Amino acid sequence: SVLRIKCFIINIILSQNLFPFLFECTVIRLYVVCFYNLHLKILFFYLFGYIFNLFLFYIDQPKNYLTFLTSRYLLKKRHQSSIVFHQPHKKHSKVELNLTEKNKLKLVSDNSKFNLLCIPSDNFPISEENINQKPFEVLPEKLLKLLNKTKISISSDETRHYLNGIYFHKTKLENKSFLCGVATDSHRLSSSSLEIDSTINFEPIILPKKTIFQLISLLEQNNKSVKISNNKSKICFEMETGVLISKVIDGRFPDYNKVIPKDNDKVLEIKLDEFKNSIERVTSVSSDRKEGLKMSITKESVQLSVKNPNSGEGIENINAKFNSSNLDISFNSRYLIDITSNIESDNIVINLKDPSSPVLIKDFSDKNSFYVIMPMKI
Repeated sequence: SVLRIKCFIINIILSQNLFPFLFECTVIRLYVVCFYNLHLKILFFYLFGYIFNLFLFYIDQPKNYLTFLTSRYLLKKRHQSSIVFHQPHKKHSKVELNLTEKNKLKLVSDNSKFNLLCIPSDNFPISEENINQKPFEVLPEKLLKLLNKTKISISSDETRHYLNGIYFHKTKLENKSFLCGVATDSHRLSSSSLEIDSTINFEPIILPKKTIFQLISLLEQNNKSVKISNNKSKICFEMETGVLISKVIDGRFPDYNKVIPKDNDKVLEIKLDEFKNSIERVTSVSSDRKEGLKMSITKESVQLSVKNPNSGEGIENINAKFNSSNLDISFNSRYLIDITSNIESDNIVINLKDPSSPVLIKDFSDKNSFYVIMPMKI
């Protein structure tokens, strides 16, 4: 019939290797559909099949094809980096950059030549606000250690933006001053501190997540002391490799001291490697590893177990020391893995109260760091 012939022609057009061209040429695609006047349901069916085939082609291609499949608007924003990235990797190859006009950049490399339009440098948003506070110095390894230990508890909940970072503030303990970093997502809390001079003035701020990961990357390449200065709206990190200036999160961080357990007198001590490896093995029965991990604690051992209705059950017993009667408690296994990955001591010490109260976890090798986790109900 005529309808079958029309469907057959459309199918041939949509299945050709020229579909990237048709993908961008919306007008041509609509013209073809209107010309054959297909039924609405048939139109949706073929368009869905076409888009699905395009998606399969996209995920099946090597990275060199990513530029080909991205939209033109995206390419315009990224074409400078794409040009350099996709240049042939030749020994002693050079890239020459020349500003031929105020808004035109000439790029030459081997057999390639590009003339790129530029945005005026006056449009770059340079901060005019000066940080008048006197900077203080910290060792990069100490600051990096603080960030790595606290970042695991940063919240991803955008509705509570004040939890989307690390809260930095100055604290005092035993006549010593510390720069303390705290992060929480309301289910767990991480805190770590480094000692600073008591004369240092530091405005409490919440450092955003993106800045934290960028700072970690810079600190890993830095060997000299880092200069830190801040005010209520910005913070500056001066390093050997560069300067990082960031806005801070406008919000009030909750009083975290209220959730730190004070009377958890039931102490569980386990060898760190055995505990971590056992959690990894037991939780492997769950594909997403989000199942609750049940801990059945006795005087001399801990039984770890995970039950998944789709894949089965995992149980393992490890040696431990516990100073109280038997206790059953459950946790998010991912939280425990994150914490055990940052503890430096050979043993992990878990301070408990009851199956429903927050748990305090300490590191013998770092008295300035601790973690708090809320139990789960299974």
